[in-house]
Amino acid sequence: MARDDEDPFGAPKPKVPVVHVLGQPLDTLSVDELDERVELLMAEIGRLEAARVAKEASRRAADAFFKS
Repeated sequence: MARDDEDPFGAPKPKVPVVHVLGQPLDTLSVDELDERVELLMAEIGRLEAARVAKEASRRAADAFFKS
């Protein structure tokens, strides 16, 4: 008999994407899960920093255009 988390026809369940909610309790996560969250958040920090750099460059270009 199949467990509740198994498909009775043998099809693997799709992997649920990792999502981290700021402030969520961490005591139920394994070391591997914590590592996965750290990696996820570091990638998001990189994405945010890249967006910030692009916006700063755009602002500097606009400032230079309107000052001339």
